[in-house]
Amino acid sequence: MGSNPATGLTCRPKGPPERVSGSERFRYQSESDIGPTMKSLSRLCSRNEDERAAALEELSQGVQLRLGLDGTSSARLGKETLLHLLRLSCSCPLQEVRERAAELLRTAQERGIEVPQALASGPSAFIHVEEMLKEGPDQDILIESFLSLGRVDHLTMVMALHPSYLSCFLKAQHALLELDGPLPRHWRHYIGVMAAARHQCLYLVQQHSAGFLEAGGEESWLSGLEHAPTKLRSLQTLNKLLAHRPWLITQQHIQELVFPGADPRWSLAELIHAVILMAHAHSLCSFVWGCGLNPEPDHTGGYTFQPPSPSHLTHSPAHEDGRQELVDGAMEVEVLMKRMVELQQQEEEECTQEEMVTRFERQRSESIPTAVVRAVPPDMVLHLVEDPDFRYEDFAPRGEQAPPTMRAQDYSWEDHGFSLVNRLLPDMGQFLDEKFQVVSNLTYHRMAMHEGVDTHTLRKALWNYIHCLYGIRYDDYDYGSVNVLLERSLKVFVKTMACHPEQTTARIYGAFWRHFRHSEKVHANLIVMESRLQAALLYTLRAITHYMR
Repeated sequence: MGSNPATGLTCRPKGPPERVSGSERFRYQSESDIGPTMKSLSRLCSRNEDERAAALEELSQGVQLRLGLDGTSSARLGKETLLHLLRLSCSCPLQEVRERAAELLRTAQERGIEVPQALASGPSAFIHVEEMLKEGPDQDILIESFLSLGRVDHLTMVMALHPSYLSCFLKAQHALLELDGPLPRHWRHYIGVMAAARHQCLYLVQQHSAGFLEAGGEESWLSGLEHAPTKLRSLQTLNKLLAHRPWLITQQHIQELVFPGADPRWSLAELIHAVILMAHAHSLCSFVWGCGLNPEPDHTGGYTFQPPSPSHLTHSPAHEDGRQELVDGAMEVEVLMKRMVELQQQEEEECTQEEMVTRFERQRSESIPTAVVRAVPPDMVLHLVEDPDFRYEDFAPRGEQAPPTMRAQDYSWEDHGFSLVNRLLPDMGQFLDEKFQVVSNLTYHRMAMHEGVDTHTLRKALWNYIHCLYGIRYDDYDYGSVNVLLERSLKVFVKTMACHPEQTTARIYGAFWRHFRHSEKVHANLIVMESRLQAALLYTLRAITHYMR
């Protein structure tokens, strides 16, 4: 992919975030924004160029009218309109819209209005905006996303480094949140809020909160779980198990929700929809934290009305000793290349089933520390979480206390999960399967500075390592390959991102694959995200299958 300097990824870093409180957390308090300004903002997403041009002109005139540039009114512009303009000036992939939005903000500032300024430079705190531009997010898919959804968020910008995956991801997410299904649309987003809160993911909490309000949700629900319907609150146990220890989910958990005597009662179709929504949000939290996504410019923590401050900058993970890092990183790539070739060339070694199981157990009980502790999450997240201290726990050492291993041959996505999902929620199995297939087969036949590389063994090792962390074993896979291909710094990152995503830091991100492209690290994140999603779903789908027997 080539670079395009007009992608609109850049926002100038500014001063410290302002404090917000009350309902402003989710819905901006402003004077009336109805009228041509907001209408023209929505019409900017027209697929007709003339329509977009007319909407842009209408937007300009509406803003100028509110600023009193026609001499008939005093300068006033609602906060919601200002934040819309800020978002468009930072992230709209249509250059003429981006430039006009920036121009209108400058005009407003000249008229004495305090205008918001973005706090971050680019979509990721881990990937410098210049690096993003160099690797060239796909413009066609960004434009399509803007025309379809009305915005291009940071998640989409980073995923656009892999357009074939982003395409199927957006289709699956749209089906899950918007298409016909057993759950009302505002419930779907609220379930997303509850799920994202488990991993303290303010980014997704705000995204789903906005979707919830847009779908007509009651704002009070966002101020605490106690305001939500009992039926939604009854998902809390399943939500925390899915997020942190899905292997503990049993048919009893399913029965408590769907049994005829349950109050309130979930239908199996409703429950499978809710389960996929929760697992989708949990795994997406891993991607958000793993890629260091910055807050959206129009979300809390993404903008400020305060004067610029050079002390608040978003940095990529720079290395102090850059020259030595390059040398060491290049050597790591060569070693990994050699190991991959050796694994691909060596014949199947004679290995007993007992030895294969031993290698799996050794891998899953290996001590990989994730010692980073984050600050206390904001109230916006805490009041949406029940039992916040419940977290992922490493598997116990081999013995009676270890949770039972799930053998992939006994319950797999291909042979069992896919058909059950399609049966209870038509077409959703197909959407999920396409994502699993695309991310598993995604390759550009290159690795760091090398071209023409078969990366299959590395991708499979990543996928199976995640399943191993979640207690899923493949009888025909030699887990000795994991230690050969995944060096310790990569394991630290992968385990943190998959099991404790809220503890992922720029240092952990910068420590592995130091000579690789950022797009390759994002590729690894996609594998971890989808592998984690499938693992969590398998345990829940197995429990549902047992209940249905």
